[in-house]
Amino acid sequence: MTIDIVLELKGHTLLLASHSPRRRELLEGLGVPFRVVSVEADETYPASLTAGEIPLYIARAKARAYEERLQDKELLLTADTIVWCDNAMLGKPKDEEDARKMLRQLSGKTHQVYTAVCLTWKADEEIRCEEFVDTTDVTFKDLTDEEIDYYVETFRPLDKAGAYGIQEWIGYIGVTGIKGCYFNVMGLPLQPLYAALTQVI
Repeated sequence: MTIDIVLELKGHTLLLASHSPRRRELLEGLGVPFRVVSVEADETYPASLTAGEIPLYIARAKARAYEERLQDKELLLTADTIVWCDNAMLGKPKDEEDARKMLRQLSGKTHQVYTAVCLTWKADEEIRCEEFVDTTDVTFKDLTDEEIDYYVETFRPLDKAGAYGIQEWIGYIGVTGIKGCYFNVMGLPLQPLYAALTQVI
């Protein structure tokens, strides 16, 4: 038995506009054939935006940057993930010291991870889009300076929002609670994505 509506997407080709190895790994695990495409988009956003509004704005910008190249029977997936703590966004750290600063800020607190997903396709010569934002609460224990130093020096999480990967050592020893989708914290909320793929085409 196959889940044809997802695995075949009714003849559409799924395009993943992301260089994230974690998103590629998660999408492969979902069992959906896809290919990776490159998108260059301006990821700056208005200062008035907060929390889940920020990744949604950026995911939309990525989709718009690719729209002119979108062909019939192609379904474009763009996404963006941020960490939100103390009413501020934590993006990717600039360097190792910035990573340490972020982890000290997350230590002993509950923060939110927001991932926005946009699915974009052409129908009757018009661009159509389905989008959603998923939220996960993540709680860290009080991290010691030694734990933070070890993680940053060993895993160099400079490509990760909030300076951590929940699937790495810091998640093993530091995360004491999670409410919501685990995979959302890795960068792609799989259950709502699966639901959206079964409906949009």
